[in-house]
Amino acid sequence: MSSISTTRREILAGAVGLAALGSRSAMAATAPALPSSPVTLNIIDVAGNLQLTQGAIEEYARANPKLISRVTFSQAPAPELPGKLKAQQAAGRVDIDIVMTGTDALAAGIDQNLWIPVLKDYGSVLPNLQELLLPGAWKMQGLAEGQALAVAFCPAGPILEYMPDAVKIPPKTAKDLLEWAKAHPRRFFYARPANSGPGRTFIQGLPYILGDKNPKDPEKGWDKTWGYLTELGKYIEYYPTGTSATMKELGEGSRDIIASHLGWYVNTRVLGIVPKEAKMGTFEGFHWVTDQHYWAIPKGVSNDHLAVVLELFKYILTKPAQARIYDKGYHFPGPSVKGVTLDMAPPDSQKAVREFAPPGIDKLIADVPMETPLDAQKLVYAFQRWDQQVGAQVGK
Repeated sequence: MSSISTTRREILAGAVGLAALGSRSAMAATAPALPSSPVTLNIIDVAGNLQLTQGAIEEYARANPKLISRVTFSQAPAPELPGKLKAQQAAGRVDIDIVMTGTDALAAGIDQNLWIPVLKDYGSVLPNLQELLLPGAWKMQGLAEGQALAVAFCPAGPILEYMPDAVKIPPKTAKDLLEWAKAHPRRFFYARPANSGPGRTFIQGLPYILGDKNPKDPEKGWDKTWGYLTELGKYIEYYPTGTSATMKELGEGSRDIIASHLGWYVNTRVLGIVPKEAKMGTFEGFHWVTDQHYWAIPKGVSNDHLAVVLELFKYILTKPAQARIYDKGYHFPGPSVKGVTLDMAPPDSQKAVREFAPPGIDKLIADVPMETPLDAQKLVYAFQRWDQQVGAQVGK
């Protein structure tokens, strides 16, 4: 994997170029003209974002029948998306208008040049993101390299989720977890990081916990982490392809501890997939590795559709639309925009979050350092190396 220049690293970290990305004056291009007749928008979700934003999108479509005649929604695993888009782009027939993604497919799309650089090309028609977004979401916006919009924010993890009846003394350190896994083989697991928010948060959080040389460099700075993940894998039965399987098996009692993150911890207990009694554990000295849902526009979208998508981008950043993102805690807390409080959310969201959010979470979010995930190229490298060095060796 090619190295990233110092300047580019600073841009990705938000130290140099983010102000330019957020500044209207830096953006010269204008949006295409709105269509003369309504269009059908096709949206694909590879991150679970529909749970947070589908209601707002449908509300916008109902309120704007001159722009949108219909919205279709589909879902797919994140690793499958780049190939699907590349095939459509090669054929000159792109029928996906918006991709809802986490950092996984976003990174792959940046690496393969799949996205319209929406902030570079059309930032003049969007709000000033630096002023609008929460500090953590603004840092995450930097990872998009101007090619997607930060829509839903979560401090994420890494956290452990466990059943207190089975785990009387939860692990507090990485060493504790490894010793527990050795003593209880096949009772801990996590999902493949390339298709799991908790999975990729877990592996990116370990370098901070283990004191690795450079937590931002999985190639040359993760010696302790790669060794730890390899050793831990000896006691893991298999790695599911998505997070849902880990929650299901914890709920059914097939596992006692799983890698999790805040949104999954809150939401699956709200929905009853995991018993309400499940507890959240954190590692001593951990840093939050934040998570973000983005909206991206594939290259090849027609101008009529692009014009409407940009209007929808503006709407999803409004406070009423952002308040819906509290949902049932799926990406807890959820909103990316400043000043969006729980009392603005629908009543059922307020009830769910107040009942199922972990005690003391506001203080934990405020006190624990927050780190952005790896940038696109390094995340792709980490996924590939994990697949080869860890995933392919399961149980060996």
